Amino acid sequence: MNLSEILRRVAQKKEVLDSRRPLPAPALTNLKSYFDVEWTYNSNAIEGSTLTLQETKVVIEHGLTIGGKTLTEHLEAVNHKHAIDFVEALAKEDEPLTEHNIRQIHALILKGIDDEEAGRYRRGQVLISGSSYVPPDAVAVPGLMMDFAKWLNDAGQTLTTLERAALAHFQLVHIHPFSDGNGRTARLLMNLILFRDGYPPTVIRNQDRLAYYTALDQAHGGDTGPFVLMVAEAVEKSLDVFLAA
Repeated sequence: MNLSEILRRVAQKKEVLDSRRPLPAPALTNLKSYFDVEWTYNSNAIEGSTLTLQETKVVIEHGLTIGGKTLTEHLEAVNHKHAIDFVEALAKEDEPLTEHNIRQIHALILKGIDDEEAGRYRRGQVLISGSSYVPPDAVAVPGLMMDFAKWLNDAGQTLTTLERAALAHFQLVHIHPFSDGNGRTARLLMNLILFRDGYPPTVIRNQDRLAYYTALDQAHGGDTGPFVLMVAEAVEKSLDVFLAA
């Protein structure tokens, strides 16, 4: 699929959605509940959680535990829901995005799971399972994150919102600043950028995990086009859900 074509379609659908705002309160409540569960389930499943979609819904909406599932998996679901709420609140502010914001998101992801590493840049080398890409040395991370935050609020602003969000996701994963939780943090940051321009929540689905990792590997190799295209397709799907509502 042609990237410029899907960007054009996304822009058109976004215009239609904006023309229908404000959406009815019951519809917004329903959409919020739907995407909280979909996003949490898929983002955690990509990282290896075995909670099903329905189990995720039970955990985050009813606070119940699932027999046979680990405490970590329960915390991952609850933490991700809290991180979504935080990102939605942050999206309403008019301040530039900072390293501190990214670390706050990460701290929520790992709360109660690894409090020592929550919100803290890694201090050692990491490897990405299933990928030949080797992230930068830990000593380079603070400087790279400083440059990344500057890009978000400077050069990145020259791109379309969708492209900036997709490339922000990629760049954060490329730096891999944390010992764990980089993917979930990157997907939350991507949505934070989209939210600020009125886009709906965008979900990378677990069933597309192989294509997602393949596109990321291509981006690590210098070709970000397939990854931006994949994000654009996900954005369009979410716009379709909102328009149908």
